[in-house]
Amino acid sequence: MHAKMGIGYVPEGGRVFNKLTLRENLEMGAFVKRNQLQSDKDIQMVSEMFPILRDRQESLAGTPSGGERQMLSIARSLMSNPELLLLDEPSLGLAPLIVHEIYEKIGEIREKRVTILLVEQNVKRALGVADRGYVYAVGRISLAGSASNLLANQEIQKTFLGE
Repeated sequence: MHAKMGIGYVPEGGRVFNKLTLRENLEMGAFVKRNQLQSDKDIQMVSEMFPILRDRQESLAGTPSGGERQMLSIARSLMSNPELLLLDEPSLGLAPLIVHEIYEKIGEIREKRVTILLVEQNVKRALGVADRGYVYAVGRISLAGSASNLLANQEIQKTFLGE
């Protein structure tokens, strides 16, 4: 239902359909589309964004590294051309170099005018690509503001950034 409403969802941990190929996973992201030509164009678009996917489309999705599976999960969610993309902990368990690459791609998606709702414990990375931020603590929003103001906030720096 989310895809039909223009919402893409990337679950925590880069979950993919392990027994399907990378291409089949991408096709699953386009299931709301009935037009194969558009799906093929979208596969081309996400393959340009994530080149590793282009080269390994026939590999089973359970074989790539965690970072590659996360890229596949993001690419799959983009196949429905969402207006809103929900990202749950995209950097969870990934090596710093891969986290950097994932956040570069999040920035590219943002530049394409896709609204992104990002839940992330990596505060510095999240606020680095955000317009606004919300700090959720003890079941409530405890701070809210522009990303730049939150990054400059002494409480945020002390509590979340260790500065």
